[in-house]
Amino acid sequence: MARLTYISGGCRSGKSNYAQKLAESFPGKRAYLATCPRIDEEMEERIVLHQQQRKNQEWETIEAPFDLIAAIEQASHFDVLLIDCLTLWINNLLYEAEQKGKTLTEQMISKQCIELVNSCRKTNQTVIFVTNELGMGLVPADSVSRRYRDCLGRCNQTIAKLSDEAIFMISGIPLTLKQGEQFV
Repeated sequence: MARLTYISGGCRSGKSNYAQKLAESFPGKRAYLATCPRIDEEMEERIVLHQQQRKNQEWETIEAPFDLIAAIEQASHFDVLLIDCLTLWINNLLYEAEQKGKTLTEQMISKQCIELVNSCRKTNQTVIFVTNELGMGLVPADSVSRRYRDCLGRCNQTIAKLSDEAIFMISGIPLTLKQGEQFV
């Protein structure tokens, strides 16, 4: 049966590093499902740095900026999947919808997250989700930013609720929010 771990925290809280070390603590083949699009030189440098951090640990990277379910199916022969990160995935989905003249709602995002978890539950893999916690700051000044914050918040609530464990990172320190229990 699949084991799902949700890891959240603020920017530079140590989420990705913790998630990578956690993934590397499990035996078997590992895949990194990358949601970050290559949009500029600075982002390209960040991607290269992340890849170098995984270089000697036998990771395979699968680029998955939009369709995480297809990426999970593509990675069916791996034992451990690290999805980094849901924050960018939601950004990408909202941008893609906007380019098509559509608007994604919190309910639509929640449905996609449930489908994502259901896809993971059909495997025997350990799946680790990484995301940012955006709900601890000021209310954004514009409607697009508020919709993004709301959709990511809905994504985070959905994935955290359906995961087996939830961890919140603060200053590089993991705080266990949920372990082996299901919230209703």
